[in-house]
Amino acid sequence: MTAAESVDLNTLPAPAFYFPPVNGRYEVKPGLAVFGTDFGNGMADRRVFQIDRRFDRYRSVIEAARRERLSKYYRTRRLGTAAEPIVRFVVTRLNHEYPELFTLTSHRRRGWRLKCRLTGEALEFDHELQLHDSNLGPMPPYADALDALAAQVPEDIAVVRRASGREWLAALHLCAPNYWGVEEKIGRDFVGLHEPVAGIEPINRKAEAMVTAMIEKGPYVRFVWGLTTDEHLNHHPEPAPGHDPAQWHGRRFDPDDPQLFLRVERQTTRGLPEADAALFTIRTYVTDCRTLTPEQRARLASAVRSMTPEQLGYKGLADSHEAVAEWLERA
Repeated sequence: MTAAESVDLNTLPAPAFYFPPVNGRYEVKPGLAVFGTDFGNGMADRRVFQIDRRFDRYRSVIEAARRERLSKYYRTRRLGTAAEPIVRFVVTRLNHEYPELFTLTSHRRRGWRLKCRLTGEALEFDHELQLHDSNLGPMPPYADALDALAAQVPEDIAVVRRASGREWLAALHLCAPNYWGVEEKIGRDFVGLHEPVAGIEPINRKAEAMVTAMIEKGPYVRFVWGLTTDEHLNHHPEPAPGHDPAQWHGRRFDPDDPQLFLRVERQTTRGLPEADAALFTIRTYVTDCRTLTPEQRARLASAVRSMTPEQLGYKGLADSHEAVAEWLERA
């Protein structure tokens, strides 16, 4: 059963829109806002999972990534006892945010059942929320409950754990990666996770406070952004088989045939202090820069020009930033 057969996607909300470079500068900062802050998207701003009429695009990317090689896009590292509260939160949140799309039922002997109308799948869990049945037989089969749930939503999902004074990335389901991959990040601490980011040093010096805020405070929402020359969601550093590496990465701006897209990540954090863990979600939006207003394009050009050489290199704009900024100003 496909998403289109189970739910008319046209009845779902239009995608939310976020424009982080509103001040015309590129900034590397925590940028934590209280979760639920109104960014002009109504109910979507108050939801962890933003399901909209473009759901099938994200689902297709997830299915393709899982078929290619699941371990390239999903891994866990000492997730342990944090798995149950994380799965419980996701299951109950989906049912709370979208009762018309996710039906959660319990049975005294069998456990829990989540009927997912968007995919036509019914996920069954025992009382400890371990996955024990998925009636549609996805290929490859779901590895566990978190893998199954991440395949039902547009967001990528990460879990950070903390124990004995150390934090680490304990789970990462990342099918829309932004030039980084699961295999290099799983198990790393906060500083190690963000090490390649140009200009991240002031934030890394506050790593302990950031992790404490993620687990013990919040919830929060933040945004990061970049520019690409295609609409692809999956920008894993290793191209999928059959794809031209030069085209895969989406970082070749041609002034004679300009294609430019604003890629925005809406990131949310949800602390689970009882498990000494935090849930982290990433929803990626890709917007054609031609659809931006003239003022937005001007601010985006200004933000590109404000980047340091190191930041331009990190963002893949070292050789094209001036051409990109000029095109944005006259498009």
